[in-house]
Amino acid sequence: MTNDPSSAFVPAPVKATIPHSIVEQIDVRVGRILAVDDVANSQKLVKLRVGFGDHERTILAGMKAERGVDIQKIVGQQALFVVNLEPRKMAGEMSEGMIFDLGYPDGILPALAQPERELPEGTRAG
Repeated sequence: MTNDPSSAFVPAPVKATIPHSIVEQIDVRVGRILAVDDVANSQKLVKLRVGFGDHERTILAGMKAERGVDIQKIVGQQALFVVNLEPRKMAGEMSEGMIFDLGYPDGILPALAQPERELPEGTRAG
């Protein structure tokens, strides 16, 4: 993973065009990361407890390797989450959504997708 802004980054090709109706089905909301716990059976996954205003969810994310001991720094931060994915079992734990963590597929040190200012938890993107 690199975090060197001077390196020659070449963006990946844009994926195939999709209709707006597909995007409108995705429910993206602001959540606050309340806790980060280790997933014992995984070298990649951590378990996030995330507040969305009227409820909390457990969301698993492959953030352990690139953030290491600094993973606790994301506690208290707001980020963007997909909240209407089917629950999925990973490493023996159930995940109830997905966090937007930018950069990993491109080999760049990941960063959370975050609102530019504090917003109420549960605020929708659109």
